[in-house]
Amino acid sequence: MIFNLYDDAHVKAEDGEDCYICKIVEMFEAVDGDLYFTAQWFYRAQDTVLKTLGHLIDKKRVFFSQIQDDNPLDCLVAKLNIAKVSLNVDLEAKNKEIPSCDYYCDMLYKLEYSSFTNLPPEGKKNASEEASSTISDDSPDTVNGANSGSEDASLLDLYSGCGAMSTGLCLGANMAGLRLVTKWAVDINKYACESLQWNHPETTVRNESAEDFLALLKEWERLCASFSLSKSENLERQSFNSSVNEDNVNDEEEDENEDGDGEVFEVEKFLAICYGDPKEKGERGLYLKVRWKNYGPEEDTWEPLDGLGDCRECLKDFVTSGFKAKILPLPGDVDVICGGPPCQGISGFNRFRNKDNPLQDEKNKQLQVFMEIVEYLKPKFVLMENVVDIVKFAEGYLGRYALSKLIHLNYQVRMGMMAAGAYGLPQFRMRAFFWGARPNQKLPQYPLPTHDLVLRGVIPVEFEMNTVGWEEGKKIELEKKLLLEDAISDLPSVGNYEDKDEMDYEKEPKTEFQRFIRLRREEMPGFSSLNAKPTKHLLYDHRPLQLNTDDYQRVCRVPKRKGANFRDFPGVIVNSGNKVEWDPNVERVYLESGKPLVPDYAMSFVGGSSSKRYCILYKTEFSQFARTQGCKASLITTSFLAPSRKGTFKLEML
Repeated sequence: MIFNLYDDAHVKAEDGEDCYICKIVEMFEAVDGDLYFTAQWFYRAQDTVLKTLGHLIDKKRVFFSQIQDDNPLDCLVAKLNIAKVSLNVDLEAKNKEIPSCDYYCDMLYKLEYSSFTNLPPEGKKNASEEASSTISDDSPDTVNGANSGSEDASLLDLYSGCGAMSTGLCLGANMAGLRLVTKWAVDINKYACESLQWNHPETTVRNESAEDFLALLKEWERLCASFSLSKSENLERQSFNSSVNEDNVNDEEEDENEDGDGEVFEVEKFLAICYGDPKEKGERGLYLKVRWKNYGPEEDTWEPLDGLGDCRECLKDFVTSGFKAKILPLPGDVDVICGGPPCQGISGFNRFRNKDNPLQDEKNKQLQVFMEIVEYLKPKFVLMENVVDIVKFAEGYLGRYALSKLIHLNYQVRMGMMAAGAYGLPQFRMRAFFWGARPNQKLPQYPLPTHDLVLRGVIPVEFEMNTVGWEEGKKIELEKKLLLEDAISDLPSVGNYEDKDEMDYEKEPKTEFQRFIRLRREEMPGFSSLNAKPTKHLLYDHRPLQLNTDDYQRVCRVPKRKGANFRDFPGVIVNSGNKVEWDPNVERVYLESGKPLVPDYAMSFVGGSSSKRYCILYKTEFSQFARTQGCKASLITTSFLAPSRKGTFKLEML
């Protein structure tokens, strides 16, 4: 068999393994007379970071790389026909485009940040010619977004909480010249939704599950199409009885009211729409909130759409106005989807994680729902955030799943891990960020660190190349690390029973972080309001998690020094294995309530090796987490919690 330069070929592999796939980019004779070729490799999905999740990718789909090495010429097995096709979000159109071939290739795979990107244009063969995966704060200003012109780019925030992720994205985008606006947000926690709506009145905030939101989007598309407002590919059924006219009342209602004893309720207008069970009767479906004629808002009710078939004109008015106002996004309406699906089923703090089948966990299933919403709405960009355990737990199953789903949907993707402390926060807090971009968009870069930090935790060896950082050996002058003192030394003292919603700071800010954290929304960099007026900076919700009497007494007895914790209580000793034991020579100490000063759970936690119960976090230390709350875990205190002279628990710096 004759092989030519730039042929694609199978290369001999180990016994029992599938042949490797390469492009022949050079042929040469060594000084000893042996014949060699330089291979530039293609990867099957299972040979990439996707591993076992490669089964979600078409078996004929391979990924080109920039990795080259030399091999004996006799390793070549057979020529291949690998078709180069365009990366197309329209899966049906792409499938029609693929010619008869052994394999087809539409993406470039790079080990750095597990990146899958568009194939480079012809003539660009070197890695140096490709766009970097990172960007520094001194890079030239560039805007490569959904809409870099005057029109707003729209964002959907899933699992939004109070909206921190979307708020930060929008502020950052605005600073870069892209007008990004959070048009929609979804969260199941009503208090988080109320907070988000208060701070972002321009956002349509929906308090519902992501599953119900997706079901609602599909029904909304059918409604819009039924009134010729949009084209729908899924009109297999109507969501209402269109055969009933506005002037007709169904026979059942006529029979019930023909004696004149019953009251006929007339719909004045529809106010809102949802999918689920708002009446809590176990009857899930599409519901409309009804304002009844001659009745006030206090009489508004949720009614199933199937029972409102005689209100076609009211329904048309509601859908038409909702379509114009974009109260719900249709496919193609969303420029950016961001979100962090629940992490409880992934986090290492969960001792009951399902390692054998992670997606059976109800919380982890939200990752599937997130991807289903992406598939349905087809946004230009996707940004998903989660704890680093997403690539550690169950051999990184869920992280690989997220990448494989986005690749299956023909999104360019990359995954990077960034620590908050490396960008000027007084805590480590490393998180994994998954970027996705449609083929006609530029895949966003990760910002390089700006600050030194205290390293915490363990980065999986397999994903070391996913850690966002400067090139090894490159001398960079980073700003100094931020510690606890830099964040809170300006805060006024508060007691355990503090209940004020707002108070004065009392002190001027001492650090740049403190100056920044005091800024109101309209003062933030990137805020677009031109009518913002300077206002007094107040401190809100500066109240500690109120401890019960027993825990309060325990906290007050922790020695006020760095590293102190429950191990410093009387009656506790630490053995040579760094585990706690009861001191047989000391009688157990009890509180006023009769409960022990040192609870049994503090001694038994993590087999007696933990030092996290009632521990001191000193002012020159670094916090790994923003907050730890829950049974027993909330009993962690810090060095700036100290009893006053009168024994009152208050917050102050030591």
